Amino acid sequence: MNKIHEQLTAAADEAARVVAGTRPEQFGDKTPCEQWDVKELLNHLVLWTSYSFERRARSEQVGPELTDRDFASEPDFAARYREQLDRALAAWAPDEVWEGDVDTGSGTMPAPQIAEMILMELVLHAWDLATATGQAYTCPDEVAATVAEAVTASAEMYREYDGFAAEVEVGADASVFERALAVSGRRPQP
Repeated sequence: MNKIHEQLTAAADEAARVVAGTRPEQFGDKTPCEQWDVKELLNHLVLWTSYSFERRARSEQVGPELTDRDFASEPDFAARYREQLDRALAAWAPDEVWEGDVDTGSGTMPAPQIAEMILMELVLHAWDLATATGQAYTCPDEVAATVAEAVTASAEMYREYDGFAAEVEVGADASVFERALAVSGRRPQP
């Protein structure tokens, strides 16, 4: 099995755990993503890391039936997210999915590059959600290393579109994951 698929599986498990630990009474709380409260961040995470992720395996786009959907308002949102993550991971399991390019709607990208971007979204936004809701977040070293590479490679592009804030400083003893957070404009917890 593809190494990145294993990392996506680990990141999906952690994201699902964080979503399951998010309570509706927290929906109006602030997040590290200044433009979103917890509910908006949760909806973004669910849409792009599960539904869009599954469709990318088939070079399909998400339509308004999903982009306009309020996933967080569904009483079983955490269980539904877990189920959709499993469908997305299954869609990316066949070897042939990793060959060639994926239609992004505005061009094409190699499938492994799309998968790395999804991994980055899964990890960064699950960390954002965990931070906003007072939960711990765990990122395995191998996943952190891949995310750090993806963040470094795409940081300037993300900043152009306000996806990342300016890089923040971290100490010399910062972990690889903390450095990835810092490059993406997130301040690791002290």
